[in-house]
Amino acid sequence: MIEVKNLSKTYQMGDVKVEALRGVSLKISSGEFVAIMGASGSGKSTLMHVLGLLDRPDSGQYYLGGEEVTKLSDKELALVRNQLVGFVFQQFHLLPRMTALENAELPLIYAGKRHLKERAAKEIEGVGLKDRMLHRPNEMSGGQQQRVAIARSLVNDPPLIFADEPTGNLDSKSKEEIMAILKKLNQAGKTVIVVTHESDIASQARRIIQMRDGEVISDKVVCAEAKPSASGIPEDLIKNILTESNKGIKGGIEFLDYLRQAISAMLAHKMRAFLSILGILIGVAAVIAMLAIGQGAKESIEKQLASLGSNLLIVRPGAHRSGGVALQTGVTTRFTFQDVAAIKKLSEYVDRVSPSVSDRAQIVYGNKNWNTQVEGVGVDYAQLRSAVPTVGRFFTEEEVRLRNKVVLLGTTVAREIFGEVNPIGETIKINLINFKVIGILPAKGAGGFRDQDDTVVIPVTTAMYRVLGKEYIDYIYVEAKSADLTEVAQEAVSKLIIKQHRLISNDQKDSFQIFNMADIKNTLTSTTETMSLLLGAIAAISLLVGGIGIMNIMLVSVTERTREIGLRKAIGANNKDIMVQFLIEAVLMSLIGGLAGVLLGSGAATLITVFAKWSVRVSLFSIILATVFSLIVGIVFGIWPARKAAKLDPIEALRYE
Repeated sequence: MIEVKNLSKTYQMGDVKVEALRGVSLKISSGEFVAIMGASGSGKSTLMHVLGLLDRPDSGQYYLGGEEVTKLSDKELALVRNQLVGFVFQQFHLLPRMTALENAELPLIYAGKRHLKERAAKEIEGVGLKDRMLHRPNEMSGGQQQRVAIARSLVNDPPLIFADEPTGNLDSKSKEEIMAILKKLNQAGKTVIVVTHESDIASQARRIIQMRDGEVISDKVVCAEAKPSASGIPEDLIKNILTESNKGIKGGIEFLDYLRQAISAMLAHKMRAFLSILGILIGVAAVIAMLAIGQGAKESIEKQLASLGSNLLIVRPGAHRSGGVALQTGVTTRFTFQDVAAIKKLSEYVDRVSPSVSDRAQIVYGNKNWNTQVEGVGVDYAQLRSAVPTVGRFFTEEEVRLRNKVVLLGTTVAREIFGEVNPIGETIKINLINFKVIGILPAKGAGGFRDQDDTVVIPVTTAMYRVLGKEYIDYIYVEAKSADLTEVAQEAVSKLIIKQHRLISNDQKDSFQIFNMADIKNTLTSTTETMSLLLGAIAAISLLVGGIGIMNIMLVSVTERTREIGLRKAIGANNKDIMVQFLIEAVLMSLIGGLAGVLLGSGAATLITVFAKWSVRVSLFSIILATVFSLIVGIVFGIWPARKAAKLDPIEALRYE
């Protein structure tokens, strides 16, 4: 079964080279019960690790079942180890968070045989622990834990059993029980190799190999009785195992097993997992909330711009300048109704036109009064500025011509003056002049520091000649026929005013101004998008911090679980298995943190709306972005710890304290 020729192994310990094996050669046949003895440092454990495929010799040849195994890759060694070798360790190496049954099932997972888990229960029963099957290691004695380790080594029915000081941590009674089990296994046809420094343990084997300073100094049979028959390792078995592996014939539910292991590890270290999740949770919540604020600000601005009207141009007087300093608006150019009439004639480009004058005034109704903005406008103002009244009506051309004293109230004014009373048909005083309320303007909300609903609208002629005493128009609102004609309409209006007022080229720039609301809208939209990106970027930083937290926690986890990693490799886990398991842990924590962050961020956005009265909107895009980004963080920051865990040497990992 086993043949080694001239095995050598040297360890570098600081500046000193230690020769653990020096040209060891020996053969072990199927069905033997061999004890390898020697003092500490004799090389017996190193020899067992090489024979058990946990370590590689520096030189020499190792034939297992007639197959040279020293040149196999780490993945191939893990597979052969899982199928053909069972280990029983002095420290038991049971996973504390698992029951006896779950510990015994571990080799089945890496063999892709989870569906055969009844084998684990059978082996647990076989070592006399049927009633302790669902107990954890800390609920069992040392002897019972070692029995679980033996059951674990047998679950894949390997022909080879290696026991490294299997009785070293046990009392006399437990020693006898464990040796009885090993003898029974040997009688059943297993090849058993025990490493020990106790002569009474070695004397129970059929053959004793004595080592000193890395060399075999004696090899003798101590029991002459015939060894039990054993099938050994069939010819080409190792080749067949490797061939099946290369074809991908290994398990069908591996991901679910990885997921179970990851969840188990997280539950075993709840506080550590919670802190990792918390970092991602805060980051995702910040991204959701910040993007919601940005999106809400954008929509709020768009709503306010829409309330101004579509395709809107605002024509206003310029300012006289002296030495580059603007002195007073409207000094150079003053608009009149003739200008309004002339602009209306540009029917090819212009749809509606409304003059406007405005000022502050005192509103009185009964014993209530309110200071508000009074705006005098034309009839087209209702359509042009999206001001069609929700209750009542707008004034007519006839009422404008006759300078009638009719008024439409903004919702804020109506609320402050009339409360719950219907104001339609009531009479109010504006600067001590009686006005009849004929309508309520649609609500438009606050814009900057000004409440757009804190206003009243009256006919422009009434405002100029009865209330405000103005001779000239403050603004002219012009609506282009379509968005495509806005620029053309602006140019046409500009040329008309220049012609109407006979402006020379030097005065044109300062004489009047035309504001294109489409340009303002584009600028504000661009600004809010930039703000959203900036807020999102700031929030993303917290996600990165959370990712770094996960990486740190996972690195700590790798260090804490070094011996566990060594155990998993000893029972058949390869580098990919270890890496995927740790990576799934990182991604799982990120996913949980991401989903919780979505809920927290959405809740925070709602609270901002309720208490701060800000306009916020949680979009599906921000939820998807934050969730995907949290997964990416989990993968990116989980790869390094996972790779570090995967690259651990099984022997060094098992020896880690």
